Amino acid sequence: MYNPPFDIRQEILNLVADISEQVGILNTHLGNRVPALMSRKENQIKTIHSSLAIEHNTLSLEQVTDIINGKHVLGPLNAIKEVKNAIQAYKLMQELDAHSEKDLLRAHSLMMSELVNTSGKYSQGGVGVYEGEKCIHLAPPADHS
Repeated sequence: MYNPPFDIRQEILNLVADISEQVGILNTHLGNRVPALMSRKENQIKTIHSSLAIEHNTLSLEQVTDIINGKHVLGPLNAIKEVKNAIQAYKLMQELDAHSEKDLLRAHSLMMSELVNTSGKYSQGGVGVYEGEKCIHLAPPADHS
């Protein structure tokens, strides 16, 4: 079994849960009056762009913005599909339960739709995070037993 190079203690899990709860309370009470540095749409654009860039998506922030705004862009078809899938997953986020395995796989299915044959299923092989051509993080082995 894989042992990560850190300990996930109950204290850490409790703090993450508390932070999530407080953010939810703020969003509920403030609604559209959230004093944000950027609009929700700008946040969505930057979140989708940076998340996909980690996975080697080569589209620019402007191209991602255009796709979100319904415009056509020139670029690799898979990269464009990744953005469109992320938009769909983003729309569904409020309905998903962060503690549900079923919802995790549902989100994965949306994100990977028409990109891989195993969308909505756990990876069976190695997965890494790359910076350029250099692997900067190798995920633990795919053991789901």
